[in-house]
Amino acid sequence: MTQPKQEKKDGLKEYKPLSGREFPRFSAIKTFFRLPTADLEENFDVALLGVPFDGGVSYRPGARFAPTAVREMSSLGRGFHWNRGVSVFEKMKVADIGDVPTNPISLAETHASIEKYVAEILKTGKRVLSVGGDHSTTLPILRAYRKKFGQPLAFVHFDAHLDTYPAAWGQEFHHGSFLRHAVEEGLLDPKNLMQFGIRGPLAGSSDLDFPQLHGFKIFTVDDIRKDSLHSFLSRLPQWKGIPTYISYDIDCLDPAFAPGTGTPVPGGLSTYETQQIFRALKVGPVVGGDVVEISPPYDSSSITALAGVDAMFEMMCLMAQDF
Repeated sequence: MTQPKQEKKDGLKEYKPLSGREFPRFSAIKTFFRLPTADLEENFDVALLGVPFDGGVSYRPGARFAPTAVREMSSLGRGFHWNRGVSVFEKMKVADIGDVPTNPISLAETHASIEKYVAEILKTGKRVLSVGGDHSTTLPILRAYRKKFGQPLAFVHFDAHLDTYPAAWGQEFHHGSFLRHAVEEGLLDPKNLMQFGIRGPLAGSSDLDFPQLHGFKIFTVDDIRKDSLHSFLSRLPQWKGIPTYISYDIDCLDPAFAPGTGTPVPGGLSTYETQQIFRALKVGPVVGGDVVEISPPYDSSSITALAGVDAMFEMMCLMAQDF
């Protein structure tokens, strides 16, 4: 059996996933959520983009393989969000636009390529949801967004790490420093910046200086679990009318839920807790997002990639609120 053609309605391309009840989910060419591929000039709302690069990692590599692994596991993705009562692929048109060109041995060239490519997408009025790749790749994406919107963005950050760390091995740009650079470059508004899942030991107390100086709203795992989850969620900061970007580092999850990552940290969030945080967020409009740091070579039974698929779905649902 061959790959089915994308259906058309009234002569127009339908941006809908392949039906798992008509074409089994273990079959067909793998795209994000079994959606059609598309060129940038086509008429759709959200571009799903792969960023296969891990030249900024400090420990275990492998995140360059994440876009392929997540595409495969997203065959299990579906479009209707039971809790929200939203059918995301009915609300907006979403397509897989492939991978950004990368240079596996040059961080500088890859970052320049990412920024240029994302800028071209944003010129068409589309939103971008990307799958990295290590967390250094978020920085060039934010540079493109800052130029597009002409103002610092609000930022929601899921991570085990602060990612405001100093240079390492004489290199300013790596996956643990992207957020420091994003704030220093004026890409983000620290007054509207939340971090979830932060935990673990630090190299020293000075690691806290930068986020405290800029007033980050940091929610550690202890903060989230100190009282009931419902009580914590009811106190989350809110904002509306501010362009918002969400970055989801898979290591926000405990390694029991996401073993396939470069720098796992015990004592993390569960997939259920991150789902509930997503559903409690009252921010936006959500103009873009990413899922990063999935390392398939260390993934057990693809559960890390599957958790990444779930985060993508929650982010698309937040984007769909504006359509």
